[in-house]
Amino acid sequence: MIKIVSRKSLGSQPVYDIGVESDHNFILANGVVASNCFNKSHSTAYGYVTYQTAYLKANYPVEYMAALLTANSGDTDKLQKYLSTCLNMNIQIEPPDINRSGVDFTPVAGKILFGLSAVRNVGQGAIAWILAARNEGGEFQSLADLCDRVDLRAVNRRTLEALIHCGAFDKLEANRQQLIQDLELIIDWAQSRAKDRASGQVNLFDWSGIANNDNNTSYELAPKAPSVADYPPMEKLRWEKELLGFYVSDHPLKSLRSQTQILSPVNLSQLGDQKDNTLVCAVVMVTNVKPVVTKKGDRMAILQIEDLTGQTEAVVFPKAYERIGTSLVTDARMVIWGKIDRRDDQLQLIVEDAEPIESVQLVMVELDPQQAATLDYQHRLKTILQEQLGEKDKAKIPVLALVKSGDRNQLVRFGRQFWVQNSQTTVEMLKTASFSAYTQPIASQF
Repeated sequence: MIKIVSRKSLGSQPVYDIGVESDHNFILANGVVASNCFNKSHSTAYGYVTYQTAYLKANYPVEYMAALLTANSGDTDKLQKYLSTCLNMNIQIEPPDINRSGVDFTPVAGKILFGLSAVRNVGQGAIAWILAARNEGGEFQSLADLCDRVDLRAVNRRTLEALIHCGAFDKLEANRQQLIQDLELIIDWAQSRAKDRASGQVNLFDWSGIANNDNNTSYELAPKAPSVADYPPMEKLRWEKELLGFYVSDHPLKSLRSQTQILSPVNLSQLGDQKDNTLVCAVVMVTNVKPVVTKKGDRMAILQIEDLTGQTEAVVFPKAYERIGTSLVTDARMVIWGKIDRRDDQLQLIVEDAEPIESVQLVMVELDPQQAATLDYQHRLKTILQEQLGEKDKAKIPVLALVKSGDRNQLVRFGRQFWVQNSQTTVEMLKTASFSAYTQPIASQF
């Protein structure tokens, strides 16, 4: 082991790269050891690359993020993180579009268009056929048009179902369930036409289209199933999650972004920065519930949860599961309270309590600017809230002040140390002290 006790410039000297395996003599004049210039050059190169990427992200944010998403299209966790970054940068991600999407994520008019290669069950061969047909014959006019112009052995039923369910045909037909019902009839129709063309025959009903040089006529004659209602919004989002790995056209938690900031300023992607046993609150979607029975016969569960920034694993031990187990269902929007735990370098959340987001209440206190700035009002408000704290870990109801000044309203969030246990009792105490207070569901807009 070498210890550097001093540094002295010896002018220009030959220096070797110590990264190579063979032996080298690093002794310079008078027994002085050469410095490791490899590390310096390596760090300089990384610094230069960092500068380049920062420049691109600052000056070409849409193009940069599109390239980043494409480069990480096989990693769902990273994609979700980068999609959250796009959201924070006000960059909109558009769902796949059968007439506009290419192989990769593509910047289009200030937005990023989802690439076909990132859609599950859509292979490279199918993509090649779709893009070739689109380039040769122009945009597809309908599902029947596409089926008639591609090789259905490459673009098979599974591929078409995936494209329909993820929204790639929405610009042509917004009713996804109708397209699924039509699909089998259209495939049979297109395969029959392909056989006729292969044998040199032309269907009688195609003659008018050929004579008028109008290819759309035959597609309009394609069979359709009886009309059906579209899938419910949550069913659409479930299919998007299954096929794309995350929600694109919308997110069940997106409408709760402002409320989420009130309850949980720390999101799931930031849990790794928290210390062990830190108590956190999170607004999440429950994406999977795995029931477990312990050796003692007690029931517990392992959850997969996600928010707009990432996903993680959460564990509900028997005592907590006995209280909240019935509320833990897939696709539920929940507020959970728990502690950070690390085992074998794996981070997980130990859930201590949970409630459906729709049932969570908060306490609102209305103040005018003069009251908000008066020490007496501040002291009385602080005293009441501290009296309602009770046991610290059980105080789960946030308190907000709504400061009204003319036409302007400003929300002020009180710190976690001023959360309370019982919303109704707190409101009654505040009203008795001449404060204007009321409860409000956290899921409502304010």
